[in-house]
Amino acid sequence: MSTPTMQDHDLLTRVFALAQRSRDEGHHPFAAIVASSDGTIIAEAMNASSADRTAHAEMNALRLASQRFSPQQLAGATLYSNAEPCAMCAGGTYWSGVGRVVYGMSEQSLLELTGSDPENPTLSLPCRQVFAAGQRPTAVIGPLREDEARAAHAGFWHKD
Repeated sequence: MSTPTMQDHDLLTRVFALAQRSRDEGHHPFAAIVASSDGTIIAEAMNASSADRTAHAEMNALRLASQRFSPQQLAGATLYSNAEPCAMCAGGTYWSGVGRVVYGMSEQSLLELTGSDPENPTLSLPCRQVFAAGQRPTAVIGPLREDEARAAHAGFWHKD
């Protein structure tokens, strides 16, 4: 795993706050930011999967970034997420051309929080495994600062 930079930590702090805002606004507590290599935020988004099950925060941010930048331009960009991108979001990251991912909480930690909650039927497939199946590399840093990443989820999920 690469060493996270101060910029990575700053943008993770921002994505954790955005995940809390997502929850406060009545959505699932997920958020994502796409930033250029110099740290300029290209796109940020919250979860909207209650209306569209594919509207994960990462997919929403990637769609916004992809509308304005080509895959070649996004190659140096980083996707920041409070939780490890699921298989769908990892695929979206790959197809968008974003070359790097930094996330807070692992998929396994998320599963521990959500249990069998029907609102988040966790797909246990690590993003590194999805990226490894691709033809170009995607750098991944995470999990990172999991306790902070979990904060927005505290008490949100209903385990059966």
